[in-house]
Amino acid sequence: MATAQEYRLGEFDFPRGWFMIATAEDINTHKPLAVRFFGRDFALYRGQATGRVVLLDAYCPHMKTHLAAENNTSYVIIDGGGTNIDGDGIRCPYHAWRFGPDGQCDDIPYHDGPIPKSACVKSWPVTESLGAIWVWHDPEGADPEWDHPSLPQWNDDSWVNWQFDDLGILEQHPQEVIDNICDYGHLSPIHGSTVQRYENEFKGHQAIQRQCGPHRTLVSDDGGSPILHTDTCYHGPGVLISKMTGFYDAILMITHTPVEDGSVRVWHALLVKSPNGHEVVTVEDSIAARQFQQASRLAFEQDFEVWTNKAPCLNGLFIPSDGPFMKARIWYKQFYNPKARRAEFLDKCEGVYVPKGTEPYTIS
Repeated sequence: MATAQEYRLGEFDFPRGWFMIATAEDINTHKPLAVRFFGRDFALYRGQATGRVVLLDAYCPHMKTHLAAENNTSYVIIDGGGTNIDGDGIRCPYHAWRFGPDGQCDDIPYHDGPIPKSACVKSWPVTESLGAIWVWHDPEGADPEWDHPSLPQWNDDSWVNWQFDDLGILEQHPQEVIDNICDYGHLSPIHGSTVQRYENEFKGHQAIQRQCGPHRTLVSDDGGSPILHTDTCYHGPGVLISKMTGFYDAILMITHTPVEDGSVRVWHALLVKSPNGHEVVTVEDSIAARQFQQASRLAFEQDFEVWTNKAPCLNGLFIPSDGPFMKARIWYKQFYNPKARRAEFLDKCEGVYVPKGTEPYTIS
């Protein structure tokens, strides 16, 4: 496990961007969820009053009690009907201080005087979309620079919505995962692809891969396409969305979120258009979509298995036919440095790149 500093990424240990921290099903109005990302602990819960999602730093400023840790014996929990969620706020199980969704303490049951302004915890910008909970993380504390992940197909009745595959924690720095977006050379030996056309493009906060060719797993000779086309894009440093046409029309999403400086938690999901062309998906459509998602997960786990058993690639021996690894790594650095330096990195990497020996995906 190597750190961001060992990869020479920049000033920050953790990048700027939108990151998945839970599925929507993981949280409810009954119990808060203790989660850890970016080297820090959080309390995540759904407010009882409005159902809004709230993410707070975990530790009460009073005596550093974890607001969301498992507790079944405190009378704050018992008298609260088994929870310390109170309206859209949350009470500390130790002394019953209540913190609102803005992180400010708004009630101390045994105290009649004014509540100190310092009685607060940081509240983080979160949103719910695509069946997931997203947080905007920025070491500089600025507002989001681009929109959180969303897809119009999510609310389209002719598409089967995904169920997340939680692949757990990968003990590798996310740089190793990001490298995959430009790794032309691994597509045949790992995934069984016969790549016919391929290119990468870097622009702003997006890193794009376009490619097509036969594939051993995700295409069909009967009913689907014998050629797999993928238009894949990293929207910032932690969210990959890929539009696929092969066995079925589908949209792949892979998210990875730093846990510590050198490890990530990874989720996989697949949105599938009705395999039978129905305007409203049927039970049969859902079964076929789940089977296709399993095939997609197994294809992704081919990468995951390699990452699990490799040493950090701090100084790779890259060749021109590999793909534009160094351009991708320069693109990635923008998220580990102040926004004021963003143009410095983009000036060195933006553009379209085709590995030596292959044909561009976009044919003029």
